[in-house]
Amino acid sequence: MIPMTVTPLPVRLEAVIFDWAGTLVDFGSFAPTKVFVDAFSQFGMEVSLKEARGPMGMGKWDHIRALCDQPAIASQYQAQFGRLPGDDDVTAIYERFLPMQLEKVAQYSAAIPGAAELLRALRQRGLKIGSCSGYPDSVMRRVVERAASEGLEPDCIVASDDVPRARPAPAMALKNVVELGLSDVAACIKVDDTAPGIEEGRRAGMWTVGLLLSGNAAGLTLDEYLSLDEAGRERARAAASQELSSVPAHYLIDTVADLPAVITDIEARLARGQRP
Repeated sequence: MIPMTVTPLPVRLEAVIFDWAGTLVDFGSFAPTKVFVDAFSQFGMEVSLKEARGPMGMGKWDHIRALCDQPAIASQYQAQFGRLPGDDDVTAIYERFLPMQLEKVAQYSAAIPGAAELLRALRQRGLKIGSCSGYPDSVMRRVVERAASEGLEPDCIVASDDVPRARPAPAMALKNVVELGLSDVAACIKVDDTAPGIEEGRRAGMWTVGLLLSGNAAGLTLDEYLSLDEAGRERARAAASQELSSVPAHYLIDTVADLPAVITDIEARLARGQRP
């Protein structure tokens, strides 16, 4: 039997699906990071900003579970409470974390420079705009309220507790596909600043774009980013690339302001019949 060769039909780009913290808002992704540190401190544990950033991109309960699984943090918990942290203990930390996050998230969620202009440009190209986040719905409502006042209004918003399994599972990205009425996952770009978020897009069959300097991987404030000379930015890019290397993205850029050139390239690849 002679094997058949099937040439994939060209696909037109339909949508871009964005993460929120570190991607569209909250330069450096500080809102969740600092609150994790504060929440753990209330249980007598010292967690550094670097440690808190490690599992970023996951749903927040899963993020706390991952932190509690780290030997250095688990040993602190055992010293405090005489046992390793189980799921009930993770839930107790999460329940302390959530109101603190609700209180602080809007404070840190300023739009990232160029994000509002980018969304307007995408709509002018006829593209739909999706979004998803590791934040639960209660927190996302606070983020979305501030974002709308700064011109950020995606067509679809999916929170981590809107699906049975959040990142790195593909459910949030795929819920965007359903809600936006898209025809093909290959017609979507997923933009994220974390490895779990990039993995989410890859598992969903989408093009993926990793952000090097605006998000969790670099952990820079906006002022720190603006103060870097080109040599400093290169060092920051190299360090962030290493952070994201466990799940290679199709493209790596500094911030969402650099996305238009990537979109043009992906559109050309789709026209040639290429898929993610």
